[in-house]
Amino acid sequence: MTAFRKRNVLMTTLTILTLLFSCTDGRTIDEPGNLVPKTVDQDASLPSIFVNGALLHSEAFGPENGTIVVALHGGPGGDYRYLLNCKDLISEGFRVVFYDQRGSGLSQRFSKKSYQALGAGVTDLMYDELHGVIAHYRKSSAQKVVLLGHSWGGMLASGYAGKYPDDIQGLIVCEPGGLIWNDIKEYVKKSRSFKLWSEILNDAAYLDQFISGKEDQHEILDYKMSMLASQNSITGEGDFDPAMSWRSGAVIMDALFDSGDKYSLDFSKGLQNYNGPVLFFYSDRNKAYPDSWMQKITASYHHVNRVKISGVGHDGIITNANAWTNQTRPEIITLIGGL
Repeated sequence: MTAFRKRNVLMTTLTILTLLFSCTDGRTIDEPGNLVPKTVDQDASLPSIFVNGALLHSEAFGPENGTIVVALHGGPGGDYRYLLNCKDLISEGFRVVFYDQRGSGLSQRFSKKSYQALGAGVTDLMYDELHGVIAHYRKSSAQKVVLLGHSWGGMLASGYAGKYPDDIQGLIVCEPGGLIWNDIKEYVKKSRSFKLWSEILNDAAYLDQFISGKEDQHEILDYKMSMLASQNSITGEGDFDPAMSWRSGAVIMDALFDSGDKYSLDFSKGLQNYNGPVLFFYSDRNKAYPDSWMQKITASYHHVNRVKISGVGHDGIITNANAWTNQTRPEIITLIGGL
C-alpha cells in the first residue's frame, strides 16, 4: 500500500470512528458538512447560479463583455478547483466561467433514479445545463463563447458542439478518453493503474467495515470516492494532491457510466456540423494516450490543431504551472485571438 493511501485510510478510519462514537455534539456521520464540504443548497455563502432546475456552484472572472471561456471539469463528478489556473486568462480580457456540473463538486445533488429516468437523454440534460450556464453569463448574442473541457469535460464540450454547433465559436479539448462509448471503455481500461481486487479495491472493502452508503447517501458515497483517489502511474500524474479538489460526485458518475453502458452514448454525434476551430491538447506522459490514440479521437473534428504538452501527464496540461504558462496558455490565447 502506498504511503498516500495508508495515510488516507488511517485518516478515514479516525474520522469515521470519531463521528460514530462521539455523542457530545449530536453529529451524525451523513450530516451535511461532516464528511465532505457542504453543497450550495446547504451553504448559502457559496457562489451559485440556478440553471435548468439545479443550483450550481459557479463563479466568473474578468470583464463581463469579454469573450467567454467556459471551463468544464473532468469526472464525471469532479469539480472545477483544479482548473483555476485558467483564471489568469482574464489578463487577456477574457471572461472565464467556472461551474461544478449538477451532482458534482459543490453543486446540488440528485437521486440516481432521476438520471436513469432520462434514459439516453441524460446527456441532453448535461448539454442543456451547459446551454443555460452560457445563457446566464452571456450579455449579448454577439459575445463569443469558447468551451475548454478537460477529460470528461472534453467529451461534454464535444457533445455540446454537436448539439449546438452555432452556439460556440471555439472548442478546446484536453485528452477526452473517447467520444464513442467503445473508445471510452477501452481508454478507461487502459488508463487504470490498478487491477481488479488490487490494493485500491481492498482499501474500499476495508472502509466498508466502518461506513457503507446507500444509493443516494451522497455525503457517504462522495467521501468514499474521494478516499480512493490516488496517483496514477499510467496517466503520468506523479504525486496526487487531494487539495486540488473540493468534493467528488459519486452518484452522477455512477449514473452516467451506467447510461453509457446501457445506451452506448455517443459524444461525437452532430460534430460534423460544427465548423469552428478545435484546439486539441494531449500529454506526452500519459501512456494510455499515444499519438495513435490521439489521431483516432481527433478524426471526429474539423479544423483541428493538435498539440502535445511535454513534461506532464493527464491533469498537468492545466495544473502544472510551468506547462500551463509556457505551452497550454499561449496556444489558447492564439486560438481565441483568431476568432
